[in-house]
Amino acid sequence: VQLQASGGGLVQAGGSLRLSCALSGRTVSNYVLGWFRQAPGKEREFVAAIRPGSSNKYYSDSVKGRFSISRDNAKDTVYLQMDSLKPEDTAVYFCALDNLFRPSVREDNYYRDRRTYDYWGQGTLVTVSS
Repeated sequence: VQLQASGGGLVQAGGSLRLSCALSGRTVSNYVLGWFRQAPGKEREFVAAIRPGSSNKYYSDSVKGRFSISRDNAKDTVYLQMDSLKPEDTAVYFCALDNLFRPSVREDNYYRDRRTYDYWGQGTLVTVSS
């Protein structure tokens, strides 16, 4: 299983970026996919997650209303659309996969916990200037 994150870069505050995470070795429609981020000197934190079927999406309070997670099943890719970016969004962003096949719905904390995820991409750097 491999996850390849891309799309990071330098953007001014208020701008937008779209991150992509290409999955190989699994079919993206059957698994929970998540995005996390890690700023310098800080722990890795949850950003967003999406369940199979795309009807259930989860966001951290800090990005809710600004970020949107989605998937393209034909391309086995998950996206993170990031709008109204702020300097505090600056971090390395990681995509991750929970290796349970079509899991039942769990409590919200399950998707926010990095220990849920079995496979991780290499990360892509997002820098937001003020």
